[in-house]
Amino acid sequence: MRDSEGAWRAALYGPDGFFTRGSVPADHFRTAPLIGSELAEALLVLLDRVDFALGRPARVDFVDVGAGGGELSAAVRGLASGSLGRRLRVTAVDVGPVRDLPGVAWERSLPGSVVGLLVGHEWLDAIPCPVVEWPCDDPWLARWWPLRPGWRAEIGAPRDAAWADAVSRVRGAALAIDYGHVRADRAAGRYPSGTFAAYRGGRQVEPAFDGSCDLTAHVALDACGAAAGGDRVLVSQRDALAALGLTAVAGGSGMAWLESLARSGRVAELRDPAGLGAFGWLLHGVGVPVGDLLPPLPPWRP
Repeated sequence: MRDSEGAWRAALYGPDGFFTRGSVPADHFRTAPLIGSELAEALLVLLDRVDFALGRPARVDFVDVGAGGGELSAAVRGLASGSLGRRLRVTAVDVGPVRDLPGVAWERSLPGSVVGLLVGHEWLDAIPCPVVEWPCDDPWLARWWPLRPGWRAEIGAPRDAAWADAVSRVRGAALAIDYGHVRADRAAGRYPSGTFAAYRGGRQVEPAFDGSCDLTAHVALDACGAAAGGDRVLVSQRDALAALGLTAVAGGSGMAWLESLARSGRVAELRDPAGLGAFGWLLHGVGVPVGDLLPPLPPWRP
């Protein structure tokens, strides 16, 4: 099934591909940037820490890779203020049609260099890779996903290469946020059928390579981290958001209480250990110690 990578790529990014034709996450599934501005708030805290560690350069970047409809980019641009806001350059990277968002520059490929924070939010899961079955002799599988009879897997080497390339362009920090898995769970047989799946209109559907649905698979974030190397941590979204000051607490009275209650609900959804809170955050410090960006946290285990 190695040829599945080419069919998968054409179905998403070919002339009539799912993303090429303009489909965005908001049309098909609920992601963290669609919930509210809270993820952007937390990422601005992280960006401020990166900015401080870099010595407050004259220009600081926020690069949103796999930006979709640009909701995260727009929220970061809209919330940034003060010195950081004046020096901030926001770039959204995606293959789909450009959307007019104030203060956001659109690109179809990664910038040559990034001074600040690069974020791949649910980007790596949309990078096609070979879907294979046992027996398959591949060095990546031998290291990261040893197969047994009857098992299926995705060879994550294309994601590893993409992430290593992205990190290599950065001075500051690079963050991948995605659903995924680690070697211990893969080797133990937690995913005997692999994770390749398709979604359309908010529902999981039978995979089709005709551009009619989003094709995706969980990300081997531990392998991506090793491929990019350097100073890095892999933690849960739930723990990372708390470390950046995002916690679900309601208070006040009257309308203020209602607003804080709504915000508390949105934060709770982002940190839900049975949902988005179980996402992995793979954070690389490039010229910036990761310990300056996040305190020590438990290692991620989905």
